[in-house]
Amino acid sequence: MAIKRKRVSAAERRDQVLAVARQLFARQGFRGTTTRQIADQAQVNEAILFRHFRSKEALYWAVLDDLSRQRNSRGNLQALIAERIGSSKANADEDFFAAIAEGILERARRDPSLLRLFLFSALERHSLSQRFFRTYTTVYWDLLAKYIRGRMRAGEFRNMNPHLAARSFIGMIGHYNIMHSLLGPGKYPDFSDRTVSRTLARIWLGGMQAKNGAGRNAE
Repeated sequence: MAIKRKRVSAAERRDQVLAVARQLFARQGFRGTTTRQIADQAQVNEAILFRHFRSKEALYWAVLDDLSRQRNSRGNLQALIAERIGSSKANADEDFFAAIAEGILERARRDPSLLRLFLFSALERHSLSQRFFRTYTTVYWDLLAKYIRGRMRAGEFRNMNPHLAARSFIGMIGHYNIMHSLLGPGKYPDFSDRTVSRTLARIWLGGMQAKNGAGRNAE
């Protein structure tokens, strides 16, 4: 008696290819991975792969885009800003920036593939890294810079370029994140995400918070 195989939908097949592509691209990079390898491990014909994704570039972007949408970094930041605006707690800024850092670190620890995919594309000087940067990174920075500008105008933060201020904070988190991802746990003292986030927020705010209204009338 012949075994009846379960029919796989086109959407399920596409997700299967994406999952395999994410693993291989994150481990081997764009140049080091072939569509034949992806198709073989996804157990599909290479022609099926190209039916869903017109090129290897399109597949790599689909992986980046899918992971970014799942993380919803912009939506998470918007929710934190809304919560911060409605708070009157004395340490609200520290809580706000610590929450940003902890969210980034927690998501990266849970799944480091997005960071590896972006680093590979940047090191390989692939145009996809610029597309990712424009689509997701700069939008996130702009949103955080807008919040920082508001705190400057309120006289709570020192007067400086808000975009550079935003990048400096994300840069602190990014450096820790990259070192942890590349070196791996156990290669240097490993701290909890909460401890790292709270410490980085305090360090950054120590240089940003205005004293005696020094940040008023910021542009």
